[in-house]
Amino acid sequence: MLSSGKRLFSALLHVQNRPCQPSRAMRLVQFQTPHLEEPHLGLESGIGGGVVDLNTFDPTLPKTMLQFLEQGETTLSVARRALATQLPVLPRSQVTFLAPVTRPDKVVCVGMNYADHCKEQNVRVPKEPIIFSKFSSSIVGPYDEIILPPESEEVDWEVELAVIIGKKGKHIKATDAIAHVAGFTVAHDVSARDWQMRRNGKQWLLGKTFDTFCPLGPALVTRDSITDPHNLKICCRVNGEVVQSSSTNQMVFKTEELIAWVSQ
Repeated sequence: MLSSGKRLFSALLHVQNRPCQPSRAMRLVQFQTPHLEEPHLGLESGIGGGVVDLNTFDPTLPKTMLQFLEQGETTLSVARRALATQLPVLPRSQVTFLAPVTRPDKVVCVGMNYADHCKEQNVRVPKEPIIFSKFSSSIVGPYDEIILPPESEEVDWEVELAVIIGKKGKHIKATDAIAHVAGFTVAHDVSARDWQMRRNGKQWLLGKTFDTFCPLGPALVTRDSITDPHNLKICCRVNGEVVQSSSTNQMVFKTEELIAWVSQ
């Protein structure tokens, strides 16, 4: 995860000649380019690929992911049509990826939810979910810089699977929970451990929610594109060195349980 300043480009954006290669996975993104006055919605053409501009494909689509998800099947059907159509691809090198979701109502987090992480920390596996929050103002794009706050000397990293809720609900049953999921993305749970563990009455909030402490993305992978969210490799590198390598099969409480729990 790399800078909160916007990247500058010395050349105009050019559309690649190769078409978008349709695939089973739908990877929704929010992005900017030098010639666009505001962010747009797009489809990432595979991991590490370029971007199809959905707002150019259909100018009636909203330009933020939250509005897109609020319209449900109406907008998703347009994205599926775009995925199945031969469309020009914007080169990845000339696109600035934003977080796939910005300004959500809540950023709900779960602590100590990987069995191998609990063992590594020499702590007991929780008997019920440990819930904390980050402010939505801490969200930045996947390639933005993480700013080290001068108030902390113990900034730490942690890779996470993020579940994007697309449908509101309360007192949701675990058996119904997956229907409320729009998709999944990658999150970086950055923490100021000194503030988390020793300051603020040992409440976690302030240590978790400094500006830039929640990089997300690049893509929101739709629910129907993931066969099993609890069998995904999850990895973190710092300066090119692998510092975490695990799997979501290590999750203590699975996605459905967590949605049911939090929805209380």
